[in-house]
Amino acid sequence: MKGLVIKNTGSWYQVKTIDGRVIDCKIKGNFRLKGIKSTNPIAVGDNVVIDINNEGTAFITAIEDRKNYIIRKSSNLSKQSHILASNLDQAMLIITIAYPETSTVFIDRFLATAEAYRIPVIIVINKIDRYDEAESNYAEAIINLYESIGYPCYKISAKSGIGLDQLKDCLAGKTTLLSGNSGVGKSTLINALLPELKLKTREISDAHNTGMHTTTFSEMFELPQGGYIIDTPGVKGFGTIDFKKEEIDHFFPEIFKISEGCKFNNCSHTHEPGCAVLEALKDHYISESRYNSYLSIMEDSQEGKYRSSF
Repeated sequence: MKGLVIKNTGSWYQVKTIDGRVIDCKIKGNFRLKGIKSTNPIAVGDNVVIDINNEGTAFITAIEDRKNYIIRKSSNLSKQSHILASNLDQAMLIITIAYPETSTVFIDRFLATAEAYRIPVIIVINKIDRYDEAESNYAEAIINLYESIGYPCYKISAKSGIGLDQLKDCLAGKTTLLSGNSGVGKSTLINALLPELKLKTREISDAHNTGMHTTTFSEMFELPQGGYIIDTPGVKGFGTIDFKKEEIDHFFPEIFKISEGCKFNNCSHTHEPGCAVLEALKDHYISESRYNSYLSIMEDSQEGKYRSSF
């Protein structure tokens, strides 16, 4: 029987079958996917084949071809990847200017990874009801930067309901991954979209202005307007994986476009003469924060540096 993986708790998977049942499943035998070194061979969003037993549980015996998927470095095994979700129409990155602050490095690492896996991203700035004038101005600057590159941006307050109608329109009929740092309000947003879920939420740490994890596994929820949202555990850092140095500029659209004017085809945009990217940086056509994020991904061979708290 075929079904859709809607929840992953590590050892068990919940699969929604084509006839609407939700069945607890395990992987049969030493089932692994070819070509992907991952801590989780099956991900939320996967279409699978299951074999139901007499006890009402089942084994996953096969996985259908994925349209796409998105991965990050495993939090405990830095040389392995963790599949966040598969078969996505888009991703929605929830960020906050404060309470806690989302760094541009984190934003850019997520965007670059999504570009690598050809997944469109919408940036959502949450908690706008809490910002002072300086923070609100910074939010506008973030919007101007990323919309100029081609990423749609929205301002919302999940707690007070500001901007949620626009967001619902973006989500309708699509499978959307929700991601972001711990504490940015993903659970509050999901509760606003689907009040019946009553997901647990926690205040951010006053001492460190950082979030505390409330979601410990990935789960998919069906929306009343059609489509699904996938909730993922909040992350403090976003380590990229399997990026070839010569391809990294492909995942920064504005840098890739300008790089066509570079003197050398293999230009790294760090020191070469005739580098159009360095010229554009000097003339402020490329933002310094984006360029610094590009350099940080170039240096990804330094193990462990991206799991620190931002």
